[in-house]
Amino acid sequence: MMINLTKGGNINLTKTAPNVTKFKIGLGWDINKYDGIDFDLDASAALLNTNGKLTGDTSFVFFNNPSDSAGSVVYSGDNRTGKGEGHDEVIIVDLSKVLNEVDFIRFAVTIYEADKRNQNFGQVSNAFIEVINDGTGEVVVRYDLSEDFSVETCVITGELYRHNGEWKFKAIGAGYGGGLETYVNGIQ
Repeated sequence: MMINLTKGGNINLTKTAPNVTKFKIGLGWDINKYDGIDFDLDASAALLNTNGKLTGDTSFVFFNNPSDSAGSVVYSGDNRTGKGEGHDEVIIVDLSKVLNEVDFIRFAVTIYEADKRNQNFGQVSNAFIEVINDGTGEVVVRYDLSEDFSVETCVITGELYRHNGEWKFKAIGAGYGGGLETYVNGIQ
């Protein structure tokens, strides 16, 4: 049974999907129809410690670094157009391989070269994140981002986090300006 979350809501994955350690994180969106340059949105995952900082050199997973050192988080490929139904990009997470120093796995979507292309999330609609049982393909949780992002070029969609030895998922829906570089600089 799929659970729909609203901004700030969370779910205990350890209890909702017992014995499941491998999940697909599916991110999707639609681009509003505009003349001009195509949009290229990119998903990423940041493996963070208890202080909200990256845990190492390979702990930011995205199109230029498709896996962390433990192989616990793997980026499955860059969809440069966002065309098609369903998930535009997928990140695979194997919780059994996550290193002990990782307390949060935060998922974001940024617009590639947003400033250069004069693009922002106000031009993106129907954005969502889903947590999917990798073994069965069942959607465990979904969060539809309904916020009106007018100038933001990076959106934190949600995060997996450890709490008392269990894994939970939280819907975040927070937008930021400055794109990928500004986001990464803030978590280093």
